[in-house]
Amino acid sequence: MFEYIKGTLEEKYISNNSYYLVVDIGGIGYKTEVSELDYNSVSDSDTEIKIYTKLIHKEDLMSLCGFQKKETRDIFNYLVSVSGVGTKMALALLGRFDTCDLISIVINGEYKELTLAKGVGTKLAQKIILELRDKLIKANISSVSEKFAGTELSPACRETTSVLLSLGYSEDEINTAYKVVTERCKNKDDTEELLRETLKYLSM
Repeated sequence: MFEYIKGTLEEKYISNNSYYLVVDIGGIGYKTEVSELDYNSVSDSDTEIKIYTKLIHKEDLMSLCGFQKKETRDIFNYLVSVSGVGTKMALALLGRFDTCDLISIVINGEYKELTLAKGVGTKLAQKIILELRDKLIKANISSVSEKFAGTELSPACRETTSVLLSLGYSEDEINTAYKVVTERCKNKDDTEELLRETLKYLSM
């Protein structure tokens, strides 16, 4: 229903361990629930702000979740697709880990890291990884052609590049990583291995 809202940050506040931003647009205040990371990343009131939104519609409630980046909202949608992960828990995960770290953790199967987020137990952490690992590897969040920065790309590289671009990495960073990582990979045509090793390199 709403792709994003753009207006003046009227208020930011914490209530019952949840984080909220109120954005004024033409005299109407839109309350959006956000992650702790997004909450802390915005300054105080009277600041122009653009928030990507997700409308949550339940039988007795309609609310908005807000995200500073479109890609973060995409990851939120993946998280809430997992049975047992609701809005609060997805925002807790996104409040504990930035998008890049969260994808890297899931792809690398580091379920113990996920349990650092409030409310996420071992079984649910393992379930998140089981259900999302392949989906995130194959996610086509950004479209990439067969040539990238003047270089011919294999299908595995195109899929990996798509994820990396969606995380905000630049062409130069990706190309630099590939020069190192492709030498480490046992199978350069394995998207999972290429993405895992590239994320490890870029997080160093």
